[in-house]
Amino acid sequence: MHTITKKELKQILASRFENDLHKKLCELPLPSCLKDIYKAANRIKEAIERNEKVAIVGDYDVDGIISCVILSEFFDDIGFDYSVKIPNRFKDGYGLNEEIINELENIKVIITVDNGIAALEAAKLCKERGIDLIITDHHTPLQTLPQAYAIINPKQKECNFPNIEICGAQVAWYLIAALKEVCRLKYDMCKFLELLAIAIVADMMELRDLNRACVRRGIECINKSKRAAFRAMKHYYQKDKFAIDNIGFLIAPLINSAGRMDDASVSYKFLHTKDFNKAMDYLEQIISFNESRKDEEKQLFEESLKQIDEKQSCIIVGGEEWHEGVLGIVASRLAKHFKKPSFVFSINANKLKGSARSVGKIDILSLISKANPYLKNYGGHKGAAGLSLELKDYENFKNLIQKESTLINKEEFLDTEETLGVLEPSEIDFEMLEILESFEPFGYKNPRPYFVLKNLKVKNKKLLGKEKKHLKLILVKDNKTIEALFFNFDKEPNLEETIDVVGSISKNEFRGLVTPQFIIQELSLLSS
Repeated sequence: MHTITKKELKQILASRFENDLHKKLCELPLPSCLKDIYKAANRIKEAIERNEKVAIVGDYDVDGIISCVILSEFFDDIGFDYSVKIPNRFKDGYGLNEEIINELENIKVIITVDNGIAALEAAKLCKERGIDLIITDHHTPLQTLPQAYAIINPKQKECNFPNIEICGAQVAWYLIAALKEVCRLKYDMCKFLELLAIAIVADMMELRDLNRACVRRGIECINKSKRAAFRAMKHYYQKDKFAIDNIGFLIAPLINSAGRMDDASVSYKFLHTKDFNKAMDYLEQIISFNESRKDEEKQLFEESLKQIDEKQSCIIVGGEEWHEGVLGIVASRLAKHFKKPSFVFSINANKLKGSARSVGKIDILSLISKANPYLKNYGGHKGAAGLSLELKDYENFKNLIQKESTLINKEEFLDTEETLGVLEPSEIDFEMLEILESFEPFGYKNPRPYFVLKNLKVKNKKLLGKEKKHLKLILVKDNKTIEALFFNFDKEPNLEETIDVVGSISKNEFRGLVTPQFIIQELSLLSS
């Protein structure tokens, strides 16, 4: 592996965006690119004028919650009454169904956000009852589309939206843009960028092109926001401002935790309220859910490790009544840990419900589709998916997926873009921090750069955290000192030992002092 310089790093990172067509917000695709969007907007306009009852049906993850907040806030702003239903993961299951339709009395229009593209039976029922169903979704459509009044989904055939994956909240945002047009309203669409940034990152969208433009502006909006939820988080965590990484590691997990552990409506109310004291109350509930989520996740991860055969080409684990709310997180941790596609199932009586996560360039949805004869249903994106099946089909499913995984080219398992080369410690300085910051946000399709540091001597070390699971190291080479953190470390070097490390560079802000620090992913012991 060759030695990389700052100049070369700049060129590599810049090349990732050479083909981006929408680098600024003013260059974003127009609503007219989305099939059915004006048909839907005109029907909603009609409902507003006639004062018909309209319901928004969302999803229990961050994207679905934020989609509901965006649409409901627009209706608040124009003084239109509506109802919101966010399905409960444990009681209602995913998406629009007969039970939810029965709950929504005297409704004339149902607008789904971040779901609905697979709701064939629900759409049929809406038609029978004279309810106009408007589906806004971004998940991959099945071969048969629901019989809805209008379907807004950039992935459907005959849709002219550019070939860039967007999240459900962005589709809902585009619907508002079309509504603004047909209703001839003056309305600030930028007010939702703070929420869009969170949904894009949380739903693991490609961080390039229009998504990158939205997230970069969105973090600025979050830090200027008067929204009660953001004020509450800043107050609780004693932060003057949020960094982009805070979206993925703090804000999104908090918002997700209510739907994972209890009911997503708590997170919806948290983001929707304009009352700071109420926001603080909701935040305390959400933090409690998040702590429970961490405990449950830790337990399931440890139980999963006992079932794994490392010789297999993918990870498939499951257990009786495993908590459904953390299956996705555990699958993600296993995928990262073993660098293999991972499936985690909860077994309840004769039914299995699972989450899957990909690695490298593998399309997890395509892999799952190979096992279609054994599945009750499935859906998601290239990187993450959900699925369900009967217990009698579990062994056949496992065998087929393992077999199909062995046929995937080994290079597909690797994110070759990530580790860019060997870096001399002298290159790690404020200029390096500025270069990296200018190419944020890092994530899917814009992976955080990783570097190899060689022949470092351990001068000091300290265990961190309540359970002493993290390691802080002071490393030296050629009179250059580096501060490094190794979270959940699996190797501990001795003082004066020489090591190689692989990891990334981040900004450490402590009491107003900014310094570069190295975040270790892998550590190799060389000599004492």
